[in-house]
Amino acid sequence: MMGRAAPWLVAVLVMGTSDAALAAQPLAATPAALADAMAGKRIVILGEVHDNGVQHALRAAALRRLVQHGGRPAIAFEQFDRGQQATIDRSRRERPGDAAHLVAQARGSPSWNWKLYQPYVALALEYDLPIVAANLSRGEAMEVATAAASNDARALSPAFLAAHEAAIARGHCNLLPADALPAMARAQIARDRTLAEAIRPYAARGVVLLTGNGHARLDIGVPFWLAADERRETVSIGVLERDDGAGADETGPFDAFVVTERAERPDPCEDLRRRLRGK
Repeated sequence: MMGRAAPWLVAVLVMGTSDAALAAQPLAATPAALADAMAGKRIVILGEVHDNGVQHALRAAALRRLVQHGGRPAIAFEQFDRGQQATIDRSRRERPGDAAHLVAQARGSPSWNWKLYQPYVALALEYDLPIVAANLSRGEAMEVATAAASNDARALSPAFLAAHEAAIARGHCNLLPADALPAMARAQIARDRTLAEAIRPYAARGVVLLTGNGHARLDIGVPFWLAADERRETVSIGVLERDDGAGADETGPFDAFVVTERAERPDPCEDLRRRLRGK
């Protein structure tokens, strides 16, 4: 997520048909095509627009098909904070097979629509797949955001940091003050690194990371933090909404992408304007 003001907004706006996206492999919006794209890869970074129910249904069906054809990947969730791993594991022992109980015990931010994520949990429980809590907590991310620039941030190229800041600005409708962007970029980078670290131990058996399209970007997202040998065994798949002209130059690069219909939602930029006026 990219911040309290618009937790899914950047994923909504990262939607276009740029040259980078056109260079990636286009996939049919079917479970079979998506499952085939994931098959044989040790690490799958599977993007999403967080509130798009059509996309969630497509991805859940594709994952089920992958498992039914013999895959046994761990399923890693951006939506679960890493501090909830013990709760997830305890919930599985207490009530095996009860996805609703696990989500109720371990879920984090109420900004996530947990009904959309419960089918993935149910699939993991049905086939006894590891469930990986992969993200920084909001508190941890805030510590990074409010701290002075870290050694890691100083070691990164100015172009890399600028790309993160530009994505955050556009993802928030260019409404944020410029001085807010560096801290938010540091938090986003910390999330990407944490997600990469969370999936690394499961690469040998296979792992699918469920995450927003911004985190799935090859250039500045989770793949950036994978080692070269890990990257060769990785596929990053953007799951995008059909472009309506907004952010047409903002589609991040992926190995492959699929396009679905847009979810119906209020204008996110107007919602953000109201929030900022309220502050």
